[in-house]
Amino acid sequence: MLTFIISILALIAGYLLYGKFVERVFNPEPDRPTPAVSRPDGVDYIPLPTWKVFMIQFLNIAGTGPIFGAIMGAKFGPASYLWIVLGCIFAGAVHDYLSGMLSVRHDGASLPDLIGKYLGQGTKKVMLVFTVILLILVGAVFVYSPSLILGDIAGDGSRNAIMIWAVIIFAYYLIATILPIDKIIGKIYPIFAMSLIFMAIALMVGLFIKWPEIPEIWDGLANRGPELGVKGQPIFPCLFITIACGAISGFHATQSPLMARCMKNEKLGRPIFYGSMITEGLVALIWATISSYFFFAGGAEEVGSSLSAAAPTVVTAVSKGWLGVLGGILAILGVVAAPITTGDTALRSCRLIVADAVHYDQKPVRSRLALCVPIFLATALILWFNIANEDGFNVIWRYFGWANQTLSIFTLWALTVYLARNKGGLAYMITLIPALLMTSVCTTYICTAKIGFNLPMDWNIAIGTAVAGLSALLFGLWLRREKVRKS
Repeated sequence: MLTFIISILALIAGYLLYGKFVERVFNPEPDRPTPAVSRPDGVDYIPLPTWKVFMIQFLNIAGTGPIFGAIMGAKFGPASYLWIVLGCIFAGAVHDYLSGMLSVRHDGASLPDLIGKYLGQGTKKVMLVFTVILLILVGAVFVYSPSLILGDIAGDGSRNAIMIWAVIIFAYYLIATILPIDKIIGKIYPIFAMSLIFMAIALMVGLFIKWPEIPEIWDGLANRGPELGVKGQPIFPCLFITIACGAISGFHATQSPLMARCMKNEKLGRPIFYGSMITEGLVALIWATISSYFFFAGGAEEVGSSLSAAAPTVVTAVSKGWLGVLGGILAILGVVAAPITTGDTALRSCRLIVADAVHYDQKPVRSRLALCVPIFLATALILWFNIANEDGFNVIWRYFGWANQTLSIFTLWALTVYLARNKGGLAYMITLIPALLMTSVCTTYICTAKIGFNLPMDWNIAIGTAVAGLSALLFGLWLRREKVRKS
């Protein structure tokens, strides 16, 4: 528990100190009109109260990510604390803040447009396709998981029951994606976000009351969970892929432009973008600690569950066991409402990205509907694959996890180029180091994972070091040419 307390204090200090430093590097301009003020359209560009923007941003990027990822990542042991804290402060929050603020500076530009501006039009075209596919995967994944749970709760869990709930959720997605952002998202998202935060606080109080004996960082950082399903998975790179949303997630950069179009002032960027990521890190820390108790200190037996329980089962068992009826309600909100709200904003972002790419005005309802139809058809096909194949969800999820982190690579490199070109000194180092790390992580994972090239896993350190070194060399050569060009 001491590691848990130290980690909480570190995240708070990270926001107050490093977050302030990153803000100073970017240098927000309070008198500069934001896109919500300079070009309101009543649909996507709408000034919203700051507290609402924060809550929506938090729920957009959180959902069940910091819960499920932390539960699965806790199986590796106390190393999960280090990745959540250091990843959140120095990688994830920096990634979210700078991508959001860069969108603000470019009239609410979508992620592929930002990447194209700083990494070239060829990269933009690749990332346009890559991002659209990722967002459709997110939409499909977060229709299937709540449909599965609701099918079990309200029916017999049959394929027909799952399909009925999937249709209902799809109908909601279509409405939420087409309507102006302040009509549904602006009204119900803050409620769900507050529920998620309240759930986390209640469970944290429960942790302090129980004060369980769980592994601490100084007990060792080796993989502690071979018997829990992570046998043969080294911490590098597997932990870095498993815990994404609680540390760094490329998906976040597709969501930040949504709120970049609703902010009233650039000075609000740090609490909204950097602050929501730190809040997500706190949620991940709470669930990593609960899961450590669950897996390593008798917590599973206490709540009448098993060590082999899947992440949604852990959430439900712990919430009901610790918080009673209220916990059961909050658990349902956590594992059902949260993924639904993530899925609809993913498809909304997809619509806006495609609209920006083809320069298609989204003010008329028919224009929004014209883009939503093909996007939803593609999502439905992937959803059908999930339902029709017994292992379909697991296959899709593994590719989604890698694609999610890979997207963060391109965002971080675009931010690094921006800082190198527009800020003095070594300002680019705040994104260069995370960019090198995530390039190394994702390349190593796809080379050694079964879903990739399936190379021997014990090659991980050699591959990771080589990729990081080559990436640093190529950036150094580019930086030298850039300085020659400017002179």
